[in-house]
Amino acid sequence: MKSSGTTKIWLLLLPVFLFLLLPAYGLFSALWSSLIHQGSLSLQTYQELFQKETFWSSLFYSLRITFIATGVSLVIGLLLTRTFYPVINRLPGKLSVWLPMLFPHFVWGYIVLLLFEQSGLFSYMFHHLGIIESRESFPILTNDQNGIGMILTYIGKEVPFVVLMLLPVYVQKNHQYKDLVRTLGGGRWAAFKDAEWPWVSPILLESGVILFAFILSAYEVPYLLGATFPEMISILTYDWFYAGDWSERPLAFAAMISTSILIGIVSWGLYAITNRKRWLLTKGKR
Repeated sequence: MKSSGTTKIWLLLLPVFLFLLLPAYGLFSALWSSLIHQGSLSLQTYQELFQKETFWSSLFYSLRITFIATGVSLVIGLLLTRTFYPVINRLPGKLSVWLPMLFPHFVWGYIVLLLFEQSGLFSYMFHHLGIIESRESFPILTNDQNGIGMILTYIGKEVPFVVLMLLPVYVQKNHQYKDLVRTLGGGRWAAFKDAEWPWVSPILLESGVILFAFILSAYEVPYLLGATFPEMISILTYDWFYAGDWSERPLAFAAMISTSILIGIVSWGLYAITNRKRWLLTKGKR
């Protein structure tokens, strides 16, 4: 009976393992291709990659956009949730958060493009109201070197995700802790730090890991709203992979593996912090 139960569990997990085989094969294939140089194992491709200024400028640019978009999304999502969670917990409030998540990122990118480009809706409204002299006077917010269009897209798309992640915490949390802190003489900051943050921070870290990994490796929004230079690392990798010069294809594989390792290190570190926070909570510590 025990053996039969174990077999049934493995059979249920088999579709998951089969689904994971494809990305696992792609990752292994990219790693193998990046390590082969002139028919033998070598780190020559990685040495060449790390010597390219284009790679480093693209990587740091991508990290800056990723950290800004992730951080702002987490802050706005936290403020909205802790302020309006009684309203959001009702069906109309939940629908207002669920509906934006139904649209993929490239749809949000097109919305930002239609609203914020120099020939978009806002430039027309400001020009019509006399706020700006011409539509060309409207600031460049899309396909700009500062990545403002991309940041706006990710914020608009990811804030509802953060709200949905935090909503169960605020709905199920015992709010008497906050009243207790204030009764003992603590202010608003003390009430937040002692009665909210220990329960909220693990969820924020988990959400931050998900957003960081997705934004850093995403392609469609940078392709639609990114500048020609500097490029997000996903666009640079794509250009190398599909370039006419086949000698750049190993660089694309090496860049993919390097980005994946970076995401893995950041994810491991943040999850370790999250698990420690949850362990301290179970022990009654902070």
